[in-house]
Amino acid sequence: MSQNVLFTEQDHQFMARAIELAKQGRFTTTPNPNVGCVLVKGGQIIGEGFHQLAGQGHAEVNALAMAGSQAKGATAYVTLEPCSHFGRTPPCAEGLKAAGVIKVIAAMVDPNPQVAGKGLAILADAGIEVASGLLEQQAKLLNRGFLKRMEQGMPFITCKMAASLDGKTALKNGQSKWITGSKARQDVQLYRAQSCAILTGADTVLVDDAKLNVRIDELPESLPTELPLRQPVRIIIDSQNRLTPELALFSIESEIIILTTELDKSKQWPHYVSHIVVPKQNNKVDLLAALKLLAQRQFNHIWLEAGATLAGKMTEQGLIDEYIIYFAPKLLGNDAKSLLNFAEQTNMQDVDNLTISECALIGDDIRITAARCLNTAP
Repeated sequence: MSQNVLFTEQDHQFMARAIELAKQGRFTTTPNPNVGCVLVKGGQIIGEGFHQLAGQGHAEVNALAMAGSQAKGATAYVTLEPCSHFGRTPPCAEGLKAAGVIKVIAAMVDPNPQVAGKGLAILADAGIEVASGLLEQQAKLLNRGFLKRMEQGMPFITCKMAASLDGKTALKNGQSKWITGSKARQDVQLYRAQSCAILTGADTVLVDDAKLNVRIDELPESLPTELPLRQPVRIIIDSQNRLTPELALFSIESEIIILTTELDKSKQWPHYVSHIVVPKQNNKVDLLAALKLLAQRQFNHIWLEAGATLAGKMTEQGLIDEYIIYFAPKLLGNDAKSLLNFAEQTNMQDVDNLTISECALIGDDIRITAARCLNTAP
């Protein structure tokens, strides 16, 4: 396998195109990663594709189908190492080899233990020139959840919050609709649509009678996909079994998982609702155990929309990877409800440091994206 390769300007251009293709699958590919592939011959693109749905053709398969017999003698640019194992589809490394591709450049090696360099090895053993590392960081950003699940056995957690400029989420009497404007609320729908699941606590469902679905009519008119959008799985932490089937949450027929500490068989639930018993911690659902369990069920990226208590507990335990906070140009005052509730910090050396990666104006509101500086498993 080629290491420390000097990639050309054209190499960068073709891999950048593969990354743009991969982005088109971010609404639909879960639990699989987002992958794009470009086939080039004589400096011209002869085939391209991206992975659309789990169980359907991978990016390489779609690009080879477009190229046909022209694929012989071509170079393949792939955002993720071609797979080497039989899953729901045949291995892409074998497909590229059979098509007569003479060179394969992967942006990154696949962290999946079933692949992890084996795909590139198959190609190299067949006499195909291989290299990796081109635009690797951009490729990794496409699949943060998949990478974390493969490397740490945990899903990537993005916590969404909305607050006034003085960091309050609701008035003392509980009124919160609406702190942010319509543009920010539409923006949230776009993030929800890209997530494997939406996670919250029973309090949020009970207080707001929340549905937690993607409101399709609030999404932008033009989306980077023509594929039918799926509803993310809605996951509710309900340690005390307080939810009831009459809530608005259960009026939408899409998968719901309720995490609890013990089963309550007295209620009749719709067929798309399942209950999972999770170990206890202080008579509540053990959050770390819950997230590990969700990773085992192949949830890559989870969108957390919760109240100050659950979001605070997850912050306290270091379980949140990224925060997306919408700040509205409002001031709610000292007695209003706080953004997060967690244990008092008494030493600045112990305070969680965040890195702000983006600050954007969304309508009249400010959206700040910040990540935890520490990149360690809990």
